Amino acid sequence: CLYCEKTFRDKNTLKDHMRKKQHRRINPKNRDYDRFYVINYLELGKTWEEVQLEDDRELLDLPEDDWSDWQEYPVCAVCLFCEKQEETIDKLYVHMKDTHEFDLLRIKSELGLNFYQQVKLVNFIRRQVHQGRCYGCHVKFKSKTDLRIHMEEAKHTSLLPDRKTWDQLEYYFPTYENDTLLCTLSDSESDLTAQKHHENVPVISEDTSKLCALKRSSVLNQLLLQEFLEN
Repeated sequence: CLYCEKTFRDKNTLKDHMRKKQHRRINPKNRDYDRFYVINYLELGKTWEEVQLEDDRELLDLPEDDWSDWQEYPVCAVCLFCEKQEETIDKLYVHMKDTHEFDLLRIKSELGLNFYQQVKLVNFIRRQVHQGRCYGCHVKFKSKTDLRIHMEEAKHTSLLPDRKTWDQLEYYFPTYENDTLLCTLSDSESDLTAQKHHENVPVISEDTSKLCALKRSSVLNQLLLQEFLEN
């Protein structure tokens, strides 16, 4: 039996047992099956048992137009390299940058990634980490913890392979179901330029040693004229 793992004398007896006991599913406690179903069914930040116990039937009882008790829940995006969850994508970016030295916004800016290329990059990293493989040196580890320690010590989190390695059609498909990080990726340029506003930009003042010449040639004259015409 797949669920209780008892052995029976013949196939018919086994089928009767599984039908009567409702054992037509895999035993969630048997971790030998993880490698077969975890990619498609395990949600980030939840255990297999938690996903199994979820019941959406209550949603069917709610009137379609009744939004009076609507509650907005946090984003709860999960880190690419560990189990850390953050309520906003900005906090998650800061966590990955400070803890794992992985700056997704900088990588997006430097490589000029559009939205779909970001999706493929995230899915590529998710799959490599799930398989316990370092994408920087291709060494495989037995656990995610060992992989994370190696990548942080070797500075391999930011050592991305060539674009042709991860910019593939297969990485359009998410590694985990309901990966919130994919839903929060942006295709606008605002998040790329936001960090530039915090940089120290040198300001060079105009030469005030010759005031008469400065009054005639200053760029402020053009700005004042433009404002006067607009008003």
